[in-house]
Amino acid sequence: MSAPAELQIRSTQRIGDRIFSRATVFAGATILVILASVAVFLVAESLPALVADPSELPGTQTSFWSYAAPLAFGTVWAAILALLIAVPLSIGVALFISHYAPRKLAQSLGYVVDLLAAVPSVVYGLWGIGVLAPALQPVYSVMVNAMGFIPLFAGPVSGTGRTILTVAVVLAVMILPIITALCREIFLQTPKLHEEAALAMGATRWEVIKLAVLPFGRPGIISASMLGLGRALGETMAVAMVLSPSAIISFALLQSTNPTTIAANIALNFPEAHGIGVNALIASGLVLFVVTLVVNMIARLIINRRKAFSGAN
Repeated sequence: MSAPAELQIRSTQRIGDRIFSRATVFAGATILVILASVAVFLVAESLPALVADPSELPGTQTSFWSYAAPLAFGTVWAAILALLIAVPLSIGVALFISHYAPRKLAQSLGYVVDLLAAVPSVVYGLWGIGVLAPALQPVYSVMVNAMGFIPLFAGPVSGTGRTILTVAVVLAVMILPIITALCREIFLQTPKLHEEAALAMGATRWEVIKLAVLPFGRPGIISASMLGLGRALGETMAVAMVLSPSAIISFALLQSTNPTTIAANIALNFPEAHGIGVNALIASGLVLFVVTLVVNMIARLIINRRKAFSGAN
């Protein structure tokens, strides 16, 4: 038997390799089992609410879907608004840390941004209701007076500042460290040959970023944004504390009547729920579970379409 064949046999028979291989298989299988068990639990507990008489559901409903539709709308609407605010800021901060800031300042700023992820959501909720909402209320009044003819900014303006836009700002601050940290690491992995080639052709620093850094990091930016979106979709306490909830579908950003989210609705109503009301809340959790899966599947499809791009081409 040749020497390479003997080495291959010995390497495949090492105890450490077998243990590591089986441990990774077990870890992957555990994740799938947990996900499947959560899905089975949600479906089993949701069935009574899905087939129940509408008069038994919370509030005055014609069906379960009329109960869940405003909650699903509020969840997606608040998360999208937060993403629209957070993604440009996160990309800007990540670019500043990775390509503009001096080394010491970049390290300090990176630590501060990472620490934002460690702040509990309850603290963000207290900040939103005690500081942010009162500070933004005069701004909202000016926006309604200046842009009230646009449906998004139609009045009457909220007197407390506790609106869906305030919730979006709070959520944006919460997901900003996640997106920033991932984008920063992606931008730092941009091949130096690409940047140096752009500089050698006379490109400015911004042109280098536009031509080399951003195209290379686009799949990573999408992945980071989807992780942030997942956090925003499932956020509970900050939304429940800041928002004055109503079961409505409305695109108005500055009014006192706002749609609520699925997670916040479950947190506020679960302690007092009983009977079919518990099943209705679990069924709304199933809707959130499906929405999150669909969002991540769409993100994966987008990323896979650009996976051929790498630093080597």
